[in-house]
Amino acid sequence: MSLHAPLGYAIPELTIQVARAAFPKGNPYMQMSDTLGPIATNPDFAALFPTTGQPAEAPAHLALITIMQFAEGLSDAQAADAVRARIDWKYALALELTDHGFDSSVLSEFRTRLIAGNAELLLFETMLTRFRAQGLIKAKGRQRTDSTHVLAAIHVLNRLECVGETLRHALNTLATAVPDWLHSWVPTVWFDRYTRRFEEYRLPAEKPARYALAEQIGADGHQLLLAVSAPTAPTWVREVPAVQLLRQVWIQQFYATTADQPIRWRTAEDLPPARLLISSPYDPDARYGKKRNTEWTGYKVHLTETCDDDTPNLITDVTTTPATTSDVSALPTIQDQLDARQVTPGEHIVDSGYMSADHLLTSRADHQIDLLGPVADDHSWQTKAANGFGAAQFVLDWDAKQATCPQGQRSVIWMERRDRHGQATTQITFSKPICAACARRTDCTQSATAPRALLVRERDHYDALQAARERQQTDRFKAQYARRAGIEGTISQGVNTGDLRRSRYIGAVKTRLMHLLLAAAINFMRVANWLAETPRARTRRSSFAALAGAPS
Repeated sequence: MSLHAPLGYAIPELTIQVARAAFPKGNPYMQMSDTLGPIATNPDFAALFPTTGQPAEAPAHLALITIMQFAEGLSDAQAADAVRARIDWKYALALELTDHGFDSSVLSEFRTRLIAGNAELLLFETMLTRFRAQGLIKAKGRQRTDSTHVLAAIHVLNRLECVGETLRHALNTLATAVPDWLHSWVPTVWFDRYTRRFEEYRLPAEKPARYALAEQIGADGHQLLLAVSAPTAPTWVREVPAVQLLRQVWIQQFYATTADQPIRWRTAEDLPPARLLISSPYDPDARYGKKRNTEWTGYKVHLTETCDDDTPNLITDVTTTPATTSDVSALPTIQDQLDARQVTPGEHIVDSGYMSADHLLTSRADHQIDLLGPVADDHSWQTKAANGFGAAQFVLDWDAKQATCPQGQRSVIWMERRDRHGQATTQITFSKPICAACARRTDCTQSATAPRALLVRERDHYDALQAARERQQTDRFKAQYARRAGIEGTISQGVNTGDLRRSRYIGAVKTRLMHLLLAAAINFMRVANWLAETPRARTRRSSFAALAGAPS
């Protein structure tokens, strides 16, 4: 399929007449077309198509169709039917009324081209650039970020099901790729053992029987790995992804003390960490995650959007990560991506999961961002006690390298060193005799003999943390932070519109593309509503909650 760009963009006159008769008050798609014109042009996608061969469907059309498809939560077949049947879609696409459309598989092929060309971000960023040029994104304005879980498009497996399905997946793949070679040596008993899915109701209930079955599967998988490595096997078979996956899962799940010893199943304590452990052969990128009371296998998506009063709330970043990636570790990536798109906020509002003193410093230094969110309190027993002396009550003179306690005593040791994580820290210790004689000793330390000691991070880190703790106690901070709650509505819109929390596709790359397309569709509809001056939805209140503010 080759790309042949049209010379111009003009809506046929008959299409205009019929569309305006059908929608005399306008329509979101028609409004966007009239105000902003085409969202993308064919040259934007030139790198994804060859210049020779059978002409392809116009990628600018496919891009807009994909956006409208995700905006309405349509399948590929439903979207292709909408192109043929709906006048508002023909108007937005500048098509003749008699245009017969295309086969629905073209949409899948378009998404495949985006992935193959490493262009998953293309449509999202093209639209964002267009909206920024229209003044719909405020320079150095306010933005907010939050994350939610995403279920992988797989059946969740326990460990025994996972190893059984991994071997069955490898056998099915080889039966398609090299049936004669596989049939020439495979044991007959394997046809009974691996032709059906491994499902919990078919597996033994007793622990010894389950271990025995697991080790039988382990021995069979080891035999298969030896067979594909043998000189008689085609050399390319070793590179089959299902075989490589089998080898990786077997390393994670089994071990042998010596070459001539039987394969043993690892205990749960001997497994790799969750960020490395493969949970299913059908989506090797999916990971087990847990956040408070929510447990899932799949991914996590972080959404960042503008939240200024005088512009529409537009999503400026979508970051899809494994389920095991913490929010705090994702924040630098998010801010770097915002900077690269030239949509860096002046104020970035996040919840406590993203906050750290390090991020307070780097946000300001690297991106000139005021990171706003609640930092963790000092959980030491001294701070929690009614009369206790927490670290914040000590005065630190960084230049003199000395600390003064609440009773006016000065420290005797100031030792700067790096901890086991490589972070710069300061160890502060007070005089043992003076601490022993102090009348407030029980408010300061629980040790019967040791003096009070403090361990704090380096100066900038310590000052940033203390300043953040003081700021979050103010009414102004509480009013600013209240804006963060609005991102929950965006997550809800993504769930209701495009099933944000459940991936349609297999693999991290396709899941990321789905999130980017859904975010682009949400932005499209929000700009359309903004241009139509549709009021923003307000948080719903129950009748009983409203009654609390009613006059008596």
